[in-house]
Amino acid sequence: MIETQTIAPAPADTRRDLIGLSREELAQELAALGEKPFRVKQLWHWIYHQGETDFPAMTTLAKGLRETLAERFAVRRPRVVTEQNSADGTRKWLLAMPDGNQVETVHIPEEDRGAVCVSTQVGCTMTCRFCHTGTQLLVRNLSAAEIVGQFMLARDSYGEWPTPTDETRHLSNVVLMGMGEPLLNYDAVVRAMKIVMDPEGIAMSKRRVTLSTSGYVPNIRRCAADLGVKLAVSLHAATDEVRDAIMPINRKYPIAELLAACRDYQEIAGARQYVTFEYILLKGVNDSLADARQLVRLIESSGIGAKFNLIPFNAWPGAPYETPAVKTVQAFAEVLTAAGFAAPIRVPRGRDILAACGQLRSASERQKLSRVRARQAEGIDDPHAPPEKS
Repeated sequence: MIETQTIAPAPADTRRDLIGLSREELAQELAALGEKPFRVKQLWHWIYHQGETDFPAMTTLAKGLRETLAERFAVRRPRVVTEQNSADGTRKWLLAMPDGNQVETVHIPEEDRGAVCVSTQVGCTMTCRFCHTGTQLLVRNLSAAEIVGQFMLARDSYGEWPTPTDETRHLSNVVLMGMGEPLLNYDAVVRAMKIVMDPEGIAMSKRRVTLSTSGYVPNIRRCAADLGVKLAVSLHAATDEVRDAIMPINRKYPIAELLAACRDYQEIAGARQYVTFEYILLKGVNDSLADARQLVRLIESSGIGAKFNLIPFNAWPGAPYETPAVKTVQAFAEVLTAAGFAAPIRVPRGRDILAACGQLRSASERQKLSRVRARQAEGIDDPHAPPEKS
């Protein structure tokens, strides 16, 4: 059993955090102070375009309003516990939330751009056997404020305020691909991404946002209508037999159901919106030429406009799998490419700081499982049901 721990919670601060509030909720708070609607736009600009956390510095607001806001509200960021920098430029933060629970956030830089990989849950309930995060049981969902706050903290770290144009951004993309399953924290994820994509603030276009799911089918179609961002699906196998063994969620939502939902996502979000299938190559498990050919047949018959992202397994302490040989990975990719699919092999980033795909795992405390046991005693034993809100 892997022991985990929390750090001490932050000192009590009863002021309401404005991060994570929708425009409508922000308007309600200001209206309660007797302020006119135009103040919402001004405050939104300061928080999400300028990245300002200090109310006295919001100089377009009246001095009296700034003082009142400082008394009643806060603009918070997660607290940095540690920051690690990889030899390849990848940066990873271990972040503490107000209750002491921790998550990891990663920035993966490219030459003229970069993606911020944000977490959506403390721990994960998917228990995929190849994923380090899956060894940490789910503690709780993150709030919209905690999700948005991760990206804003990354901007703080790189000094990328006010919001730059698309052409000059180094933090150019958001990927919901960190700790947790985004579609099992649906409402908070949608709220957070609508804030991130608001054109008067962080202003990230939907083509710059990618949501990665292990395959929680019920919310895939909802996401197409509510967000319409890029969809990445952790497939990792071409047959139910193999996927059942490495991804327990497949026993509830098998490949046929998953692909049907992906096809609907594409139709709802737009035919030009390709679905990316993530495929981690595990030595001797799913990396043979026969696996590659079966994968081609599977996706060709699905009718989905798709591309692949091939990921050689990234080892972590105690992992039950090994990384395939380079020539094995290349041969697998060649089968997909010959069939007309884009199938780049992902270059591992941040392995030396355990920041690569499948390596994230915080030092957060596992909460007692009394609620889980109680639900099981009542006959509610679906491990993939949406967790209770906390």
